[in-house]
Amino acid sequence: MASDQITCFQDQVWLKDVSEKLDQKMRFIIRKAQGVNYIPYSTVNGEFKPTDINWWTNGFWPAAMWQMYLMTKGDAYREEAVRTEAMLDQALRNFKKLDHDMGFLWLIHSGVRYRLEGNADSFDRLLFTANMLAGRYNPHGFIRAWNNWDQTARREGWAIIDCMMNLPLLYWASRATGDPRFKLIAMSHADTTTKYFVREDGSCNHIVIFDPETGEYLDNPGGQGYASGSSWSRGQAWALYGFTLSYMQSGKAAYLETARRVARYFISQVEGDWLPRCDLRQPAEPILYDDAAGNIAACGLMELAKLVSGIEAENCFRAAFNLLKAMEQRHADWSENVPAIFTKCTSAYHDLPGRHITMDYADYFFIEAVNKLRGEKLLFWYPDQKD
Repeated sequence: MASDQITCFQDQVWLKDVSEKLDQKMRFIIRKAQGVNYIPYSTVNGEFKPTDINWWTNGFWPAAMWQMYLMTKGDAYREEAVRTEAMLDQALRNFKKLDHDMGFLWLIHSGVRYRLEGNADSFDRLLFTANMLAGRYNPHGFIRAWNNWDQTARREGWAIIDCMMNLPLLYWASRATGDPRFKLIAMSHADTTTKYFVREDGSCNHIVIFDPETGEYLDNPGGQGYASGSSWSRGQAWALYGFTLSYMQSGKAAYLETARRVARYFISQVEGDWLPRCDLRQPAEPILYDDAAGNIAACGLMELAKLVSGIEAENCFRAAFNLLKAMEQRHADWSENVPAIFTKCTSAYHDLPGRHITMDYADYFFIEAVNKLRGEKLLFWYPDQKD
């Protein structure tokens, strides 16, 4: 999509205002983050909620710092990103807790630091975690998701839609090492996801359970959505952006077609007020929103708009901008009362304490999207992409 087409959809006054508010708000959040001994994720009563060092969202905070550094050139952002990257080495030493989320945890900040600064330790972190992620591959064509949190629930055959967003770490590893096995694993998982997760209408399963020894399909529980067969909006967003990224980094046309199908479905379900519900097929009451889903989808739609043409590209970009502006105007908190921005995130439909909370990755994807609107070319999910 041409840059002049993109510009015509932008509200430049809104973009300038939001950029200034982001800088002010994120500097406040840095001060709060440096007062605790863990990495920010969510908040309770205006303060950060403690998290474990292996918590899957911990890479989004340093990634947000690099996004803000690119936006403002403020040294405080780079310094905080580097500080947090070093903290995450504790997670590597506690590797038994690592699961499929290595891309979330390292690619989007260590990959960026390696691209910008050539830091050797960042490269080593990426290669180590890529090997860890590849080690979770089941030869029947999927990457295992979660570990066995207790011995009563075996999860060797569980795969989830979220993993599409971790595949870029494997694509990166193949390019960095020249070893095709990482890319082949990523594509095998994406092929399986296309077959078993994405429905004809573009809606998606969250979880699919396979027999880990035979590869036989067993079940698709509702997971973090309303029910089996429903449409968890954050899962839709992971699929939209994830298949777009897999197409960009593999060139396989089927992934682009899948991303387009998921995008059409997502847009059809949110156009109107542009405030994504937690599940796009949830009951009318209660109304549960998920700002994270909207911000993730907006980022994916902007990248997808570059890969298609004509009215489809315009629709993708227009939808992305409508999502961002609607959520910012209705759900953003720009005060210094809480160290987070978006207030209507929902962890899972049936997680009562996780309804309408703050989540740092909702903020991260909003910052990523704003940077795209400002013309930033560095794609954190493809940090070695040629300019």
